[in-house]
Amino acid sequence: MSEDLDREEISGACTPEQLVQELEQDQSTQLDMEQLDRIKLMVREYQGNIKSHLTQQQEKKASWADRLADNIATFGGSWTFIVLFSLFLLGWMAINLTAIAYDKPPFILLNLILSCIAAFQAPVILMSQNRQAARDKQEAILDFAINYRAEQENIELKTLLERLDQRMERLEQQGLERNSDRSPEEE
Repeated sequence: MSEDLDREEISGACTPEQLVQELEQDQSTQLDMEQLDRIKLMVREYQGNIKSHLTQQQEKKASWADRLADNIATFGGSWTFIVLFSLFLLGWMAINLTAIAYDKPPFILLNLILSCIAAFQAPVILMSQNRQAARDKQEAILDFAINYRAEQENIELKTLLERLDQRMERLEQQGLERNSDRSPEEE
């Protein structure tokens, strides 16, 4: 039957009903709901399960030192740290400006403490940033894979829509030809 439709389509003698029937029977032109459901599922999994799975994998691979570095970096980059450290500095200076001073101005011991904190905190923060960069890289790869698959689905849908549009134009053209072929007496 498909060969008959193809021959009639080529000859231009195909009826609109036959074109509609062909369109309904052609598996390649039907919207594949399974593909659309797959895309929705991938996006849902990415937003929930995949990110939590990546986090769990990172936590399993992380040693206690890595987790410590992450915690130090998290605390060191918070307002809590800034406020507490500012209070520590003000307290240190206030105590050392009184009679019980153990580090008189210019606060050389305080400078040593600040230098040591900076010397240890910088590499710890860099270690944590490297681990975060590795996580971000994995997420970017997943983003790319999902975007690539969605783009492939969009290309397939675009091709389908173009084919549908061409068939609709043929139907319209045949309808116009039939209307012009009728004589005014028939109407």
